[in-house]
Amino acid sequence: MIRTRFAPSPTGYLHVGGARTALFSWAYARKHGGRFILRIEDTDLERSTEASTQAILDGMRWLELDWDEGPFYQMQRLPRYEEIAERLLRDGKAYRCYCTRAELESMREAQRARGEKPRYDGRWRDSRAQPPSGVKPVIRFKNPLDGEVTFQDLVKGPITISNTELDDLVLLREDGVPTYNFGVVVDDLDMNITHVIRGDDHVNNTPRQVNIFRALEADLPQFAHVPMILGPDGERLSKRHGAVSVMQYQEDGYLPQALTNYLARLGWSHGNEEVFASAAFVEWFDLAHVSRSAAQFNPEKLRWLNQQYMKQRPNADLAAQVAGRIERDGGRLASGPDLAAVVTLFKERSETLNELAEQAMMFYGQAQATSEQIEQNVTAEMRPALAELAEKFSTIGDWSPDSVMGAIHTVLEKHKLKLPKLAVPLRVIVFGRTQTPNLGPVLALAGKKRVLERLQAQLSA
Repeated sequence: MIRTRFAPSPTGYLHVGGARTALFSWAYARKHGGRFILRIEDTDLERSTEASTQAILDGMRWLELDWDEGPFYQMQRLPRYEEIAERLLRDGKAYRCYCTRAELESMREAQRARGEKPRYDGRWRDSRAQPPSGVKPVIRFKNPLDGEVTFQDLVKGPITISNTELDDLVLLREDGVPTYNFGVVVDDLDMNITHVIRGDDHVNNTPRQVNIFRALEADLPQFAHVPMILGPDGERLSKRHGAVSVMQYQEDGYLPQALTNYLARLGWSHGNEEVFASAAFVEWFDLAHVSRSAAQFNPEKLRWLNQQYMKQRPNADLAAQVAGRIERDGGRLASGPDLAAVVTLFKERSETLNELAEQAMMFYGQAQATSEQIEQNVTAEMRPALAELAEKFSTIGDWSPDSVMGAIHTVLEKHKLKLPKLAVPLRVIVFGRTQTPNLGPVLALAGKKRVLERLQAQLSA
C-alpha cells in the first residue's frame, strides 16, 4: 500500500509552499487508495511552539487535507531514535564524537582559511583516544568514504552525488534529540512511508538519508522533490509576495477550495484545465506531470480563481460565510434585507468574501454620505427632482424593482434628465456611495421605509 506523509516543523505558520507539498502528498495517497500520515517534526526546541503546531493543524483542516494517521510528534519518540543510534554504534556504522563547539568552529575557520569547504574532518571516526572528561558526546554517522549515492527522483530523474561530498553527520545531539536527517529516516521506516514527496530544497539532504537507510539495511522509499515557488518577480517567495499563513487567506476572504485548486496548478497541470474540484485533482494527479522548474505565485490569478468559486456557490452558503464578517465590521444584519438576496447582487463583482462583505455593508451599516459627497452630488439643481421622486416613492404600494424604476423614469421624463444625473445623488443619499449595482434591485432590497427616511431627511436638511 502506498503511504505518504507531510512532516512540517512547527517553527512558524503553514505557508503556501508547505500547503502545496501537503496537497500533493495527500492527493497521491488518495489516488492510489493509500494512507496519508501527518508528522510534526518538533525537534527544534528553541523555535518550535504550540501556537505554530495549532496553526498547521488548523490550516490542514481548513484546506480539507484530512490525514489517516497522526499527528505524530518526534519529541515523543526520543527513545526510538536512541535505540536505532545504539544499533548503528554496535554495528560499527556510527561513533561518538567528543568535539566541543569551540573545536568545531576552529576546525571550520582553518578550512575556510585554506579555501576548503567547511565540514567535520572525522577526527573521532576511528579514534582510540581517551574521551575527555566533562564532554558529552554526539553520535555521528559513518558516511561511506568512497563511491556514489544514486537515487531515482520521480520528478527530477536520476540524481547522483559522490560520497566524498558528504561528511559524517550528527545523528543524535548531546541531549539525545535527533537531527533532521536521522529523525526522518527512522520515522519514515517506522511509519512504512513508500513515497517521500517534498520540496526540492531537500534534494541535498536525500543522499545523506539514503546512506542511513542503507546502513540500516532498509528498502528506500521513492523520492519526489517538487519545485520551489517563486514570487511574480522571480525571487524566492516571501511575505511580500503572499507567502503568509494559509489561515491568513481564510481571514482575507478566500475559499479553501479556490486556494487548493490554485496550489494544485503551481508546478503541475492537466491539459488546459484551470478550475477543478479536489475530486478531479485526485483522479488526475500524477508525479509525471509535476514540473521540474520553479512555479510562480500569481496573486491576481488566485483572486480570479476565487471569484470563479464564489460564482458557483449557492447564495445562502455565501451569505452564511459573509454574515460574521459584516457583523465583525459593525454591520447589523437584523436591520437590513435578507443577506442571501444581497449576495445575489454582489457576488458576480466580488473576488473575495471580504469584498462581498464590504459591498453588502451598504445595507447593514450606517452608510452615511460625507458632507463632501452631498455637496458634490446633491445639488440645488437636483433637489426638485429628488423631492418629486420621494413623493412618487411614497405612493408605491408594491415596492419592487419594477415599481421603483417606474417612478424614477417618470421623474426623469418630467425633468428631462438622463438616468446617471438622478441615480448618483440618489445612491449617495440612500447608500453613502456613488456606485452600486442596478438601481432598481438595490433600492427594492433597501426597502421603502429606509429609502424614504433618508431621502426626506436629506431634503429637509
